[in-house]
Amino acid sequence: MSATPRVVVIGAGIVGANLADELTARGWDRVTVVDQGPLPLTGGSTSHAPGLVFQTNASKTMTAFARYTVEKFTSIDVDGAWCFNQVGGLEVATTPERLTDLHRKQGWATSWGVESQVVDADECVRLHPLVDRDRILGGLHIPTDGLARASRAVVALARRAEARGARFQGSTRVTGIEQVGGRVTGVRTPDGVIPADVVVSCAGFWGQELGAMVGMDVPLLPLAHQFAWTGQVPDLVGRNDELSEASLPILRHQDQDLYYRERVDCLGIGSYAHRPMPVDLRELPQGSDDTDVRGSSMPSMSMPSMLPFTEEDFAPVWEQSQLLLPSLRSSKIDTGFNGIFSFTPDGGPLIGESSDVAGFWIAEAVWVTHSAGVARAVAQLLVDGRSEIDLHGCDVHRFEDVQLGPEYVSETSQQNFVEVYDVIHPLQPRSSPRDLRVSPFHARQQELDAVFLEAGGWERPHWYEANADLVAELPTEWVPPERDAWAGQFWSPIAAAEAWKTRTAVAMYDMTPLKRLEVSGPGALDLLQRLTTGEMDRSVGAVTYALALDEAGGIRSDLTVARLGDQLFQVGANGPLDHDHLQRQAPDDGTVQIRDTTGGTCCIGLWGPRARDLVQRLSSDDFSNDGLKYFRAKRARIGGVPVTAMRLSYVGELGWELYTSADNGQRLWDVLWRAGQDLGVIAAGRAAFSSLRLEKGYRAWGHDMTTEHDPYEAGLGFAVRKQKKADFVGRQAVAELSDDTVSRRLSCLTVDDGRSVVLGHEPVFLDGRPVGYVTSAAFGHTVGRPIAYAWLPGSTTVGTSVEIEYFGTRIAATIAAEPLVDPDMTRLRG
Repeated sequence: MSATPRVVVIGAGIVGANLADELTARGWDRVTVVDQGPLPLTGGSTSHAPGLVFQTNASKTMTAFARYTVEKFTSIDVDGAWCFNQVGGLEVATTPERLTDLHRKQGWATSWGVESQVVDADECVRLHPLVDRDRILGGLHIPTDGLARASRAVVALARRAEARGARFQGSTRVTGIEQVGGRVTGVRTPDGVIPADVVVSCAGFWGQELGAMVGMDVPLLPLAHQFAWTGQVPDLVGRNDELSEASLPILRHQDQDLYYRERVDCLGIGSYAHRPMPVDLRELPQGSDDTDVRGSSMPSMSMPSMLPFTEEDFAPVWEQSQLLLPSLRSSKIDTGFNGIFSFTPDGGPLIGESSDVAGFWIAEAVWVTHSAGVARAVAQLLVDGRSEIDLHGCDVHRFEDVQLGPEYVSETSQQNFVEVYDVIHPLQPRSSPRDLRVSPFHARQQELDAVFLEAGGWERPHWYEANADLVAELPTEWVPPERDAWAGQFWSPIAAAEAWKTRTAVAMYDMTPLKRLEVSGPGALDLLQRLTTGEMDRSVGAVTYALALDEAGGIRSDLTVARLGDQLFQVGANGPLDHDHLQRQAPDDGTVQIRDTTGGTCCIGLWGPRARDLVQRLSSDDFSNDGLKYFRAKRARIGGVPVTAMRLSYVGELGWELYTSADNGQRLWDVLWRAGQDLGVIAAGRAAFSSLRLEKGYRAWGHDMTTEHDPYEAGLGFAVRKQKKADFVGRQAVAELSDDTVSRRLSCLTVDDGRSVVLGHEPVFLDGRPVGYVTSAAFGHTVGRPIAYAWLPGSTTVGTSVEIEYFGTRIAATIAAEPLVDPDMTRLRG
């Protein structure tokens, strides 16, 4: 048996200890964990973590991480002392808006397999007698939530890892990362170099410093967060002993940005209700002299992650706490501190390997709640090459370059701190920073009163107020029903008018923000053949829709690849993760060049039955059906503007994606706009686009399918060319799969009442049991009823009746044959 790699984990907190345990459980026994602080309480965030584990999250991945943390911590102890006390969790509502949102969260929990229940005020008081019955309207109860004793869990995990061969080394500051030829070779410390084949930074809020040692941007911001312990609370006297510590559910009062936990006869109070407090790491001491192996809930104030308590920030919090929990009126604050932990631009953790230094990994911005799940995922990546849980929302390379700047990281991370307990609509854009990235069409879009939402730093029109008059012209069958208050946010009936014009005339869509990668060189074809399921060895001008799979057959991405020359391809990708993947997979011999061309180019999606009439009057090039067939590309001129025209459409109508350089973009917009007035041309936004693409059954990677799904489950088996001669990643894994082998299936649902619009992540019930969840949803303006795509058991068939739970109400829906519009492809191919 060959020796396992030498791994150095930097950081002996809850993430590092979990990772050492997960790696050694998989037989990797040459693991060294180092920390600048003394063991076992090193002075990082773990040492003061309050330990509340609430599992429910809008993200399926984050919920899975938390579920595994609960499962794992429940199974470990330190000399009989618990590491997880499963007292349950209770989130109370003091406003109607919050109570409504608790029903939404209960839907998430059901979708992701977590037992939960929305309960009335009386039940809340029965569960947590300290709560004032008259101040609450109800709550969300999750019996499997509870308290993690993080510092004690570190001891248990370290002992287990050490028994398998791991070594923990405290009071050891990392001063550098050794590398040779772009690969990690060791970790430098004042006592010498620790050899390593793999280095994983689990340094928490010190993660930026570790990343900088290899030139890696780690977009996190250290922020201080207030926590205080009360003195004795009369109503808690006699409830708990020192061993059990707590028996009441952990409690969240999110209307006031607060949470609570017991400790014998006292309460701990955590607050997000204060101003953001960014921390300058240069002003912190580097370690702690505390060596309490019992895992005290109140470490000494010498810890660098614990800053002095600012009483003025806590004063209003104390007043609100006494209102919710009247027992506190006869108590007082005993001790408090401002504890440091990490926030990121989108609130998610940071997992991944450096793009420049092979073998250097990070697992940062991870809370105790998700620590075991993240560690398992990282261990699977290292040992098996893939995680069983989809990680695209956690991958450190998910951000665009503009989102890695210190100013952006600081502003957005502070905003996430402020909004951590807010009710956030899934379409709600950032208020700031905005206008970071705009297409060449932006000035024209502003003239048309575009309503912009934001994604990846891009300003993206969702509809145009200039089209408001068209709503009155809508045929009766196109008039959308009124929406409820939630579904009606960040939406306008103008979207129906834009969809109508796309189906009946011609519309211009700004497709510029979609990632475009240029892959060129003598090795380009071989690379794309190996990484995709499609046949890429086709004639110049061919456009191919294909999948990128991982070794297990999971869908890493879907790509649209246009061959523009013998050694030149344009890849329509989903985002920065695809760019990172292609770069990693490219050969080192320089035969392939990969370039992100998105910012230097632009794209108009010109679609609708009058699209050919419009473009042909502006060009001497042949845009007839024979002149440019479906899924073909060619270079042409439109109104004198040089373009690359690709005949494809994600709205299911005749037309082209028209690409040109950014400097020519506004001119291209203008010539199309002027020439199309008599044809009824309009500008249309993402709201109409999303509706039209669902009517056509087109999938959106990251929403409808991920690495957790194979092509046949996702209804994309047609994109897998099993017969192509070139081997491709995942080929063996999908060799025996087909549409007949699936046990689950992405299915199209239409809502029976014709008006109830859902938004995604809602649970789906069959015969009264939850069996799946919604991925994407929209109102189908062409078909006149709401559409939802959902993962359901493979045994369900077209015509099966199901129910979607939306804010606690069951909505009847039916599985429909797809696509709902133009199943014979006559519109697209005409």
